[in-house]
Amino acid sequence: MAMAASAKNRNARLPPEVNRVLFVRNLPFNITSEEMYDIFGKYGAIRQIRLGSEKDTRGTAFVVYEDIFDAKAACDHLNGFNVMGRYLIVLYYQPNKVTKKMNLQKKEEELKELKSRYGISDSD
Repeated sequence: MAMAASAKNRNARLPPEVNRVLFVRNLPFNITSEEMYDIFGKYGAIRQIRLGSEKDTRGTAFVVYEDIFDAKAACDHLNGFNVMGRYLIVLYYQPNKVTKKMNLQKKEEELKELKSRYGISDSD
């Protein structure tokens, strides 16, 4: 019976933001990779976990699953999960959001440069 249910789930359409890579925030700074594997490994095979180690990335991690359905299960179950008194924020990593923002900035800078080069002011 369980087999049939999981086969049915495989055919379900996934929302577009679902990704094999999870971005985890609000982690305890002293969490270890082993502890991360214990928590996230319950939902499926993990390809890699990268814990943030820099000042601005501490408390965050990327968790990469082998299977997108395992990533979805982990995201669904672990968002809001309490680890050492902190509630995890688990999101799907969305690289295109970051690049879209960067591309927009780049376009604005190019536009500004063109305007100044041709002496066009915003008030025209």
